[in-house]
Amino acid sequence: MKQYDTAFKREVCKRIVEDGEKVSALSEELGIHENTLYKWSSRYRKNSDKPFVGSGGGHVLPENEEMVKLRREIKDLREENEILKKAAAYFAKHQK
Repeated sequence: MKQYDTAFKREVCKRIVEDGEKVSALSEELGIHENTLYKWSSRYRKNSDKPFVGSGGGHVLPENEEMVKLRREIKDLREENEILKKAAAYFAKHQK
């Protein structure tokens, strides 16, 4: 799947939202599916300052920051737990 940078998406959305260009024409011109362009323009209309935060690139909406942090912490704790289980099994086996 092709990735487009934020600046490109923003320019495409400006052409749709501000200049009134037709999504179908832009889709054909750019070779990007109409549904993708509709999704981009919808996000742009909702928040034109930072419409593509959270889409790739590691940027996260402020309201989702804690969720991302907690998911990362859960992943780390699960990995640590697996390591401790293996260590406990190893030492129990070699203690005798």
